Amino acid sequence: MKGRATLFTGLTLFALFFGAGNLIYPVTLGMESGTSYLPAIAGFILTGVGIPIITVVAISRIRGGAIELASRVHPLFGVVFISVVYLTIGPLFAIPRATSVAYESGLAPWLTESSTLGLLLFTAIFLGLVFFISLNPSKLVDRIGQLLTPVLFISIVGLVIGSFFLLSGDPQQANEKYSAQPFFTGFIEGYLTMDAIAALAFGIITVTSLRDRGVSQKMLTFRTFQAGGVAALGLMSVYISIGWIGAKMATEGNYDNGSAILAGAANIMYGDIGTLLLGLIVGLACFTTCVGLVVACAQFFSNRFPSLSYKQVALAVTLISFAIANLGLNQIVAYSVPVLVFVYPIAIVLVILTFTGGIIHHSPYVYRGAIILASLVSLYDGLVAAGVPMSAVTPYIQSLPLYEINLSWLVPALIGGIAGGIIHLLVPASPRTVSK
Repeated sequence: MKGRATLFTGLTLFALFFGAGNLIYPVTLGMESGTSYLPAIAGFILTGVGIPIITVVAISRIRGGAIELASRVHPLFGVVFISVVYLTIGPLFAIPRATSVAYESGLAPWLTESSTLGLLLFTAIFLGLVFFISLNPSKLVDRIGQLLTPVLFISIVGLVIGSFFLLSGDPQQANEKYSAQPFFTGFIEGYLTMDAIAALAFGIITVTSLRDRGVSQKMLTFRTFQAGGVAALGLMSVYISIGWIGAKMATEGNYDNGSAILAGAANIMYGDIGTLLLGLIVGLACFTTCVGLVVACAQFFSNRFPSLSYKQVALAVTLISFAIANLGLNQIVAYSVPVLVFVYPIAIVLVILTFTGGIIHHSPYVYRGAIILASLVSLYDGLVAAGVPMSAVTPYIQSLPLYEINLSWLVPALIGGIAGGIIHLLVPASPRTVSK
């Protein structure tokens, strides 16, 4: 396979990952972490770039994709968990968030104050167009995405270069959230991009693209790794650059969210023209992302549940996204955190088990043991993040290793996997054909 094809696949993967969260969270991290920016962004990159790319590589090792991966725990778990993944990157979180970011960047800067009616009208028109395009996307989204991604990247470079000369602020002292353990706080913040769980869906797109270009099964994982490196380089460059803008904006005023910070920076550096151009570009990026996600969700659920037509699912996804988008960006971010804190560790454990398959012989007992214990701890973390009182359980969770750095699920997952391995030796699982 020629290098240009690998590069093209890597850029496509970058475009798939690059959405609303890739803009709003790094800039917020930069503002809040201040003088602790470097360790904070390093932790963010680990979960926002490293784990998603590793997940895509893991999917390339499995012929059945994400469903096959999750079904190694149990077939029902495979369907339920991957359905949750599609709902998360679709109508429940990612699509409403992208729609809200488009509003915050495109229309809100021109309003004198926050407008519920303005948000309602914008989301109705925006998602109405998304639904219309998603009914017959053909190659339109790909063409827009291929054109838009370089333009957006160049615009970000322009903002970053301008920040060195036109933003006079300096990074401030890290706030309370980042002052103690900036690296691990950034690690958890990286969950919010949703890219690691999105990679479970995007991985099969990357693999299919490479196969269509003649890559053999033997070379598939290696070529996926190369393409992932291209995407990783682009994502890291964007995160570091956008985060630095946030760090320099700390003295420029108070902002409700990352989208407002970015719009404020564009206005300070280039005036109304900067605000307008950024709004248009981000809005188009969010639009193509939303179309892609509606199409992905509609295809997945209509294929898994034949009684539902593609159009019915697309309409349902759009209507749910419309309702949630009108909660506003801050509310969407707030309620998404508990779900992501619960789901992410499960996805990470699944990926780790994929790479250890040769050792554990893909034993369902190992998968089940690791997933069950990791899920129990991550469920606790999610409930706490949602504000549910858990005082009866908290002392036990706090006694777990790595609790202080928000990785308390890791050791239980390891113990569960070892216990599953012992059961596998005592009661071997029924033979099954597993893609390697």
